[in-house]
Amino acid sequence: MPARLMGIVNVTPDSFSDGGEFLDPERAIAHGRALAAEGADVLDIGGESTRPGAEGVAAEEELARVAPVVEALAQLRGPAISIDTSKLAVAESALSLGAAMVNDVTALRAEPELAALCAERRCEVVLMHMLGDPRTMQENPIYEDVVDDIRAFLAERIEFAVSQGIEEERIWIDPGIGFGKTVEHNLELHRRLGELAELGRPIAFGSSRKSFIGQLTGAGVDRRLGGTIASNVIAHGNGASMLRVHEVAPMRQAVTVADAILSPEIAASIADR
Repeated sequence: MPARLMGIVNVTPDSFSDGGEFLDPERAIAHGRALAAEGADVLDIGGESTRPGAEGVAAEEELARVAPVVEALAQLRGPAISIDTSKLAVAESALSLGAAMVNDVTALRAEPELAALCAERRCEVVLMHMLGDPRTMQENPIYEDVVDDIRAFLAERIEFAVSQGIEEERIWIDPGIGFGKTVEHNLELHRRLGELAELGRPIAFGSSRKSFIGQLTGAGVDRRLGGTIASNVIAHGNGASMLRVHEVAPMRQAVTVADAILSPEIAASIADR
């Protein structure tokens, strides 16, 4: 099955990879349109940085950043709009403006009431694993077995979401690469990603420009495209169905070729176009 590509639109002054570049709404809207033109299936719009050590943002400020961007990009024909938030007020407004997915890095723990809203609006929901919070997550993260521990966490969060009325078929799970993980934790999650598929929900995956790529290669944050492609192609081969990336066009090319190599049926369908 071809991967869905989720293009990242950070409307923030302090995201680790592009902080401040798209804080102006018009620039963020233009960036979202460019990602759509490159073939993004989903545009993930966020107004609060979740990089290690990031400070929280009030709901009013976060909403002021994202609302005009969500409203404008929701009018495009093509990509679905995802709101990257853990706040009820932000999600409620974004869904009213046309978003169809809530991407919550806290997996509905920060504001559990968000689950009822998602159930009522019948939107898709991404439940991500994070150890602690952005301010503390990289302070000596320890697991008994990183994959088993994350699988148990996600199973519990799926159960909670369903208990609040969210339809199971609308739930995605995300292992949270870089969110409270060492380099080795991240690599182990790549290798054993298929074990999370045993939970029966599609896997969203976000490793674009992450620090583990820099630690492995010495590349600065703006020179990690090669590592990002390698990471995401392997993750897709191991079961990830949606890849959250900064650069859509090269990732589309990479997964198209990888799918053709790995799947004769996909190769045949491409040849018939």
